[in-house]
Amino acid sequence: MTDSVKTSPIDTYWNLKLEAVKENLENNKFEVFIAQTAQAAKDIALDQIIPKLDIKSVSWGGSMSFISTGLFHALNSNKDLEVINTFDKSLSMEEMLERRRKSLMVDLFVTGTNAITEAGHLVNLDMIGNRVAAITWGPKNVLLIVGRNKLCCDLEDAMFRIKNYAAPVNAINLNKKTPCAKTGVCQDCASPDRICNYWSITEKCFLKGRIKIILVNEELGF
Repeated sequence: MTDSVKTSPIDTYWNLKLEAVKENLENNKFEVFIAQTAQAAKDIALDQIIPKLDIKSVSWGGSMSFISTGLFHALNSNKDLEVINTFDKSLSMEEMLERRRKSLMVDLFVTGTNAITEAGHLVNLDMIGNRVAAITWGPKNVLLIVGRNKLCCDLEDAMFRIKNYAAPVNAINLNKKTPCAKTGVCQDCASPDRICNYWSITEKCFLKGRIKIILVNEELGF
């Protein structure tokens, strides 16, 4: 489902690209929506997706795209849900890891993806692995918020984007002590702060529709 279509040539171009990848994702058994803005993505999640699900618990993986929509704050303040907040900065490492284990059993897990190929495959790279684990198995439902900047032509392009752009920018954002945070260039480091540890490629969704994707016609996240 697509909300009101933008009219600029650039937005029209991206709508065409997003409609094509939406079709391929749906052929791969994902449930897919298109939003023109981050606010529209939040509205789709709250008005169209979540009400149709029997959700009593929710958690999330690290995603600037998710936060930028405002959905993080809407869910985190929902008193009707058991919220497992794995990014509470007051948590010890042990407490944080335990919450991330529990987050694999929630009714809804919300996050982003590092890349989507034009063929409709998800490509991700994690530090701890809880995000790629949740996308693959555990939570009853997964919702991904994905900006148009995550679209890549193929698997090789997706992996290049992640290692040479998304990972260094994320390392800088997280103040990690890695070479790429200083140089902007991946050096396949052995740093204790390395965030590139677990690759995941999701070609198809099983069970059908378990993973729901909102494609956003804006640049979101890294």
